[in-house]
Amino acid sequence: MFFKKRYKGERMMKENKQFMSKTRSLLSTRMGFFLFAVILFWLKTYVAYQTKFSLGVSGSVQQFLLFINPISFTLLLFGISLFSKGKKSYIILLVIDFLMSTWLFANIVYYREFSDFMTINIIKGASAVSSNMDTSLKSLIHVSDFFVYLDIIVLITLLAFKIVKMDTRVLKKRIAFTVTALAVAIFAGNLSLAEMDRPQLLSRTFDRNYIIKYLGLTAFTVYDGVKTAQANSTKANADSSDMDEVLAYMKKNQVPANVNYFGKAEGKNVFVIHLESFQQFLIDYQSNGEEVTPTLNQFYHDSNTVSFDNFFHQVGQGKTSDAEMMLENSLYGLSQGSAMVTNGTENTFQAAPAILNQKGYTTAAFHGDVASFWNRDNAYKSWGYNYFFDSTYDSKGENFNVGYGLKDKIFLKDSAQYLEQLPQPFYAKMITVTNHYPYPLDEANATIPKTTTGDSTVDGYVQTARYLDEAINEFLTYLKTTGLYDNSVILMYGDHYGISSNHGKAVSQLLGTEEYTDFDDAMFQKVPFMIHAPGLAGGVNHTYGGEIDVLPTLLHLLGVDTKDYIQFGSDLLSDENKQVVAFRNGNFVSKQFTKLSGDVYDTATGELLTNLTPVQTAELKKEKDYVDTQLALSDKVITGDLLRFYTPDGFKPVDKTQYNYKYNKGIKQLANEAQKNRLIDKNNGNSTVDSYQTNAPELK
Repeated sequence: MFFKKRYKGERMMKENKQFMSKTRSLLSTRMGFFLFAVILFWLKTYVAYQTKFSLGVSGSVQQFLLFINPISFTLLLFGISLFSKGKKSYIILLVIDFLMSTWLFANIVYYREFSDFMTINIIKGASAVSSNMDTSLKSLIHVSDFFVYLDIIVLITLLAFKIVKMDTRVLKKRIAFTVTALAVAIFAGNLSLAEMDRPQLLSRTFDRNYIIKYLGLTAFTVYDGVKTAQANSTKANADSSDMDEVLAYMKKNQVPANVNYFGKAEGKNVFVIHLESFQQFLIDYQSNGEEVTPTLNQFYHDSNTVSFDNFFHQVGQGKTSDAEMMLENSLYGLSQGSAMVTNGTENTFQAAPAILNQKGYTTAAFHGDVASFWNRDNAYKSWGYNYFFDSTYDSKGENFNVGYGLKDKIFLKDSAQYLEQLPQPFYAKMITVTNHYPYPLDEANATIPKTTTGDSTVDGYVQTARYLDEAINEFLTYLKTTGLYDNSVILMYGDHYGISSNHGKAVSQLLGTEEYTDFDDAMFQKVPFMIHAPGLAGGVNHTYGGEIDVLPTLLHLLGVDTKDYIQFGSDLLSDENKQVVAFRNGNFVSKQFTKLSGDVYDTATGELLTNLTPVQTAELKKEKDYVDTQLALSDKVITGDLLRFYTPDGFKPVDKTQYNYKYNKGIKQLANEAQKNRLIDKNNGNSTVDSYQTNAPELK
């Protein structure tokens, strides 16, 4: 028995050695090593799809396509190495593997923050958003993300320790061409099957998740490159006749102002307060029995505040910059990248600052961050801002900054010294930053416990939201003390989500629900929109709208006729508002329907509608056509720079050379504003800054 077991063990060892020997021999051939590299990359990509992204894969066809879609482009790109000889072929293969792996890694990290994929325009605008990403980047990168480089380590180890020998024999060109042809054939089959399951996949307004789950990340990158090139050529080939369709659309779709509100705030100062990453669910929300945002709750329900409880953010990849683009231009952000970055410098705009400046307003933006972030220093010139008070104007001190700029309490207090020097009426945009991912807040500033969902991204959110609320309370108190509160329109809005759809389980715990569906996520994209002014008939308005609608709503309150302007939004106070909210990926929410990719829900009940009546089908098509046209024409205006061909009556095109936001220039310009109806002049030349009370521990 002993000898029998020994013999069996020796035979297994011999077989294992023979298998290993054959495997080494196979991998020591060019094609063997090449195919091994392809398989490793294919499998790790599939694992990344399943574990790092939420692609919404359903059904056997989609699962199959997700599994096979990395093959074609891996074969195609890795196959480039087969056209070279000897060691050079191995080096090229490893370099291509490294570059593709790095692109996969970058998308994993980017997706974790934005629930989206990187595009050519995002890369082009990287310098405009990279200045202060260090803090977020450290939070976004997980150790497990580095598994995407594991295959490269394996391949290099095999070669470096000569476990596998390099095959320097010349490979016949027909083999390399055959691999290329095979890659093309596999992609063609992949695309055909995808089109059968999802018709017009590449031609319709698309959802990036669909492109990637059907065709793969590399295919999406190629597709995005083609679309970007097309967009660039659009601007070069555009002419004045392209405005005809836009003007006809505006004439047909503009809605009249509500006579009960038009001009009710005429001549008032305007504060636009940007509530960073602030979502509607926080209004009246309690954590452990304690109000998270008592100040904003009170403001929301004030009798002179019009608040909207069905107001949605509509941003795409540009996040905050998209919100600003919509808020001040009533133009949508682009489907790829940030319009402020790619088009903000050169394009012609007819933005809120320029419109109001020509109505006698002084216009100023305040932001405790570097001026170049999101290309603001250039875009604001195109929009006609007289002043831009960036981080160079702010106080410096230990622990003054967090993540994306100056902490809100310090930032708003610092802003007072410049506000009091602005000639009235003024239009002032205040961009807060503390309530920004990853929601870090030191213990000295935390006045409410974290939530306990177990999700580290989510649990700090209530703390930074409370901090923002306290900062707003201090700012409003200052406005009341100085009299500005009773002579101003105060508009507050949330720019985009704070908690992405990747954290559905934690959101369910926050909201006390049993599950978190796609419909729930769509409703979770609501953000606050509140307009306060003395004497304004307030209340909670249930109109469905979004950031695209803010500009015409505000201008009508200020008594500015918008009929000649190119604005894709509608006055939310108008009885004729269509109440259709377009999202950047082509989905939409209306009073009747919520359309999410291929699914349609009843907005009032959240019920999935599987058997639409003919009347419902016709109404859904009407709303979808409206959304598609809105997005397409807005894109046409931006990518073609069409506003250079059209000037509304009474509007003077912005001369960007008039503006300089450098600190020395700004301070000198303020000094020349003396005795021009400034707050400080009304206070007999005495500063009001001392009346600004803050409990910021950094300033004690």
